[in-house]
Amino acid sequence: MATVQFPMIAQALGYAASDALDWVTSEKLTLGIYVLTALALVVVVLTRVRLRGDDPVAGRLQTSSLLLNVHTIAGLAAVATWTVFLVTGFGDGTGDSQIGVAALGLFWLTTVAGLMILVRWMPSRGRHSSAAIGDSWSSGPGLSILAHLGMLVGVCIFTWAYVLSKI
Repeated sequence: MATVQFPMIAQALGYAASDALDWVTSEKLTLGIYVLTALALVVVVLTRVRLRGDDPVAGRLQTSSLLLNVHTIAGLAAVATWTVFLVTGFGDGTGDSQIGVAALGLFWLTTVAGLMILVRWMPSRGRHSSAAIGDSWSSGPGLSILAHLGMLVGVCIFTWAYVLSKI
């Protein structure tokens, strides 16, 4: 069994360092991590494609181009860095992989930026507020919510797998 990189965190979460969720086989987890990594790339790219340009985009509020750039650049860097970490195995056995920590930090930054982008769907109140703008992608925020909440779950799984040395 792999050793836990951060035993205090594992114990705080209620897991013994030696038997942290043995039901997750390494093959299932590895496949899941690779699939979630590919889906993260899809979320980042499709968010960029959907919100590019100066034309009004779906939602009730316009989003900052800086926020979209942070989401795109951090997301692409996160996927690239995380893929290098997964493929090379850099830091395996030592528990001190800075590239894994950097990738997780970039993923969390991307996730927070994506959730902030979702704010454009918040209902506006007031007499002079404008109605929601639609687009050809979907008839509401469902696709964006699915993508960005899925990204949040994926990043939580990445973090869990890294902290408990499952990958």
